[in-house]
Amino acid sequence: MEASAPEAGEAVGRGRTRRRRGGERRTRAQGRYLMCVHSTEGATHIATLEGRTMVEYTVAKAADETNQIDGNIYVGRIQNVLPGMELAFVDIGIPKNAVLYRGDVSFDTDDVDGPAPSNRRIEEMIRAGQTIICQVTKNAIGAKGARLTQEVSLPGRFAVLVPNSSTIGISKRLPDGERRRLRKIIDDVKPERHGIIIRTAAEGVVAEDLARDVASLAEKWAAIEAEVARSNQPRLIYRDLDLAVRVLREELNEDYRGVIIDDRDLYDKVREYVLAVNPELADRIEYYDPDNQDLPLFERYFVHEQLHRALDRKVFLPSGGSLIIERTEALTVVDVNTGKNVGTTNLEETVFRNNLEAAEEVARQLRLRDIGGIIVIDFIDMESKANREAVASALRQALSRDKTRTQVFDISELGLVEMTRKRVNEGLLESVSTVCSVCDGRGFVVATGL
Repeated sequence: MEASAPEAGEAVGRGRTRRRRGGERRTRAQGRYLMCVHSTEGATHIATLEGRTMVEYTVAKAADETNQIDGNIYVGRIQNVLPGMELAFVDIGIPKNAVLYRGDVSFDTDDVDGPAPSNRRIEEMIRAGQTIICQVTKNAIGAKGARLTQEVSLPGRFAVLVPNSSTIGISKRLPDGERRRLRKIIDDVKPERHGIIIRTAAEGVVAEDLARDVASLAEKWAAIEAEVARSNQPRLIYRDLDLAVRVLREELNEDYRGVIIDDRDLYDKVREYVLAVNPELADRIEYYDPDNQDLPLFERYFVHEQLHRALDRKVFLPSGGSLIIERTEALTVVDVNTGKNVGTTNLEETVFRNNLEAAEEVARQLRLRDIGGIIVIDFIDMESKANREAVASALRQALSRDKTRTQVFDISELGLVEMTRKRVNEGLLESVSTVCSVCDGRGFVVATGL
């Protein structure tokens, strides 16, 4: 329900009661997270706050034919197959060819002879000139083209439809009791020709709502199949929701105490979507009118200040220690320092406490800066094996709150932790900056006359 910006600011910032139209609720919804959405020309900026601390920042650039295309479904034509690289380049109707790896190829085993699919070479599975239906799983990053899969899926609010598949799955994040309940009703809502995966958002949802969501997805797929039948020319046949709305589809639940939007058109679109899929959460979508406020939305909630700190290479820890975050083409290195943290007992205890604090902050920074790929963390050396294991456990626990998949290895004798974080989009730095035209991103100016 729309509320004036001062009321929204007081309610979100201090949890005070306020009067609402219609009398649905007289106290502010309680929740762990707050989402602030700010629109600019050509982009939408989404900041997620946990308490007052920013934990995620997403830039949704204006959708076009080449940017922000993840989730879109295309008719593609195989341009060429590279057996030595186990990939194929696919024309999907945009300037840069997309990439289809062998592991993402899907084919009908009844149509081929020979060894099992796991042993089949990519040139035996697809061929140049072949037309396929494919979905973008990762936007183009730098010189790399968009990544494709033939395992097409259509995400809804409570379920994901997997067309022409027998797949049945339930989110592992749901408690065991809820998984058992959903397993009993899954056969009643599953379409005959398609598979479904039940999402975490389906917790507590009745069978009728789940069936309605799945039926809507099945209708979408029928429309997609009809569009594919019209022509085999490479082209877009299904565009996913705008990223701003998609974030809400993936994230919005009872843990969010509010979503505050400073653009009227986007507010109307988001509220309409939430009313359709989660009407009980619709009153948490609020409009922040910038014309009637003394401060812009991001300044009121200190987003700008935290964003600037997130772009700095140095991060200070509460106890006086610090992190240095250096990004390279191959990997990201995080160096942990004690700085002004001199402790009170002995060196091992001081280092251990500093590393524990650093582990929590490293996990937050990786999520906030959206750093992906290979990451090496240089913790301060610890003599005790138990301390090293405790720091590694603290890091894994902190990373468990990150929805992006990570893999962490144990701390080595040198105090190094090797880990990976799935790269889905360009990082925070790339999304809000451009490469310097003078130094080409190297960070220094070469002296003239050499």
